[in-house]
Amino acid sequence: MIKIEDLHKSFNGVAVLKGVNLEVENGELLALIGRSGYGKSVLLKHVAGLLRPDRGRILVDDQDMCRLRGRELTRVRNRLGFLFQSGALFDSMTILDNVAFPLREKTRLSEQEIRKKVMVELEQVGLLGSEEKYPSQISGGMVKRASLARALVEEPEIMLIDEPTTGLDPLTGHTILNLIDGCHKRLRFSGIVVTHEVPKIFEIVNKVVMLHEGRVVFIGTPEEILSSEDETVQAFIAAGAEWLTHDAACYPPMLQRRKKDIHAL
Repeated sequence: MIKIEDLHKSFNGVAVLKGVNLEVENGELLALIGRSGYGKSVLLKHVAGLLRPDRGRILVDDQDMCRLRGRELTRVRNRLGFLFQSGALFDSMTILDNVAFPLREKTRLSEQEIRKKVMVELEQVGLLGSEEKYPSQISGGMVKRASLARALVEEPEIMLIDEPTTGLDPLTGHTILNLIDGCHKRLRFSGIVVTHEVPKIFEIVNKVVMLHEGRVVFIGTPEEILSSEDETVQAFIAAGAEWLTHDAACYPPMLQRRKKDIHAL
């Protein structure tokens, strides 16, 4: 569904992406991890067609995003859902109107049909009863859930999710990731999640890609990255696992099997 080939991007002479190659298969959810400032969000914006590379190709369902213009680009973008790091809700709109916005802009559905679809998505993210509130009247976690509902209300084929847990406490962040997992299982979209939530993210994705200094240093399954002997990968996983206690009950099921390996890093 998504194929990135030899992607290069620089800003003001500083190279951010240095020949990135990766693929997301149809229906696959991929985690894009790595330290801050190493190009994860930049890569996501290329897939969405918000940035153009200095060199390389971004194929979405075999269509080169670098070559599309006008209506053709809009047609592909309409197949994408984008969950921004900040949530990007309109402060002057209620939660209902925020989630309804893309349907009102892009479809000819009646207001009754729009409201029905919006309420279904709000129920999926646990926000029924908050539809008439404004973003300033709800918590940060609720803002992220409303933003997720807005991104999913058109039932996109592809989801691009940028740091969905930024600014949230660990428990709320894990709730957001669980919601993303549930939505992926329900809609079967192909997706990329940029996140620092290691190792929690490994519970919900099919594949993990790690960027380091603008290059891919690891591609594989969650199980494979946990057993990787690469020192860069080990250091990142170890840092992300610091929240784990020595109580085995606190570990997600998959990580209980890897507990000794994580603490050995």
